[in-house]
Amino acid sequence: MQITPPQTSSPLTKRAVSQVVGRDNRFLVVSIHDVSTLTWAVVQQMLGDLAGVGLSVTSLLVIPNHHHKGRIDQDAAFASWLRDQVSCGHEAVLHGFYHLRTGRQTEGLVTQLITRCYTAGEGEFYDISFEAAEALLREGKESLNHCGVGTTGFIAPAWLLGVEAERAVRKEGFNYTTRITKVIDCRKGKEFAARSMVYSVRAKWRRATSLLWNDWLFQRLQSAPLLRIGLHPPDWQHERIRSHILRCVKKALLSRQATTYRDWLDLDPYTSH
Repeated sequence: MQITPPQTSSPLTKRAVSQVVGRDNRFLVVSIHDVSTLTWAVVQQMLGDLAGVGLSVTSLLVIPNHHHKGRIDQDAAFASWLRDQVSCGHEAVLHGFYHLRTGRQTEGLVTQLITRCYTAGEGEFYDISFEAAEALLREGKESLNHCGVGTTGFIAPAWLLGVEAERAVRKEGFNYTTRITKVIDCRKGKEFAARSMVYSVRAKWRRATSLLWNDWLFQRLQSAPLLRIGLHPPDWQHERIRSHILRCVKKALLSRQATTYRDWLDLDPYTSH
């Protein structure tokens, strides 16, 4: 299904930079994580709801073979849909390959807390070797290319990007990556402090805490040059979370220009200082 963007918000392209720079210089990037053949239906609903509050562009974080259960480049309908979204102004971002970390027999307590409790075993690029990361990055780019879309960015599952994996990201020529607290421009060697809002919904107490935390964080980031909101398909299973997200996006669009990570990094005020 192709989502037709409303007229209330338009993609920020290089042509629009001259109109935006000097006016306000505050931007919004909404990223939808875990876009795959497994989550496709929910992601379409998310895009439709976001379009309904005026958001027409997002960064779509695509998993080429989600949990080994369906390659994007072997699903013609998904590939066609992804091309449609990119043609409408959305951005495709490589988001791991399997989105699943191979467990180790001997792991310290800190590693277990990070890879099992924080991310439920999905920190694929957390402690991967350089060689393994490089191979998955190359295969991931090929999968997107076979779908007819390219990518300039890589974002690790749960933002867990190890030292060797980050070295592979740079070697493979990605323009940028992100962590939960910053955006990293690999071309310029610059880092931009920008904390992302993100929701945790795996338990009732997590949902309640997420609502309080993100409400506070949204207020705290009102004057920040870049507001990042990271979404996941399970967020849409919980009405209070979904409603909170849509309210935040709608309010942010009153004073911010919607864009993607790729286009935001192309703005001179952020790449030349």
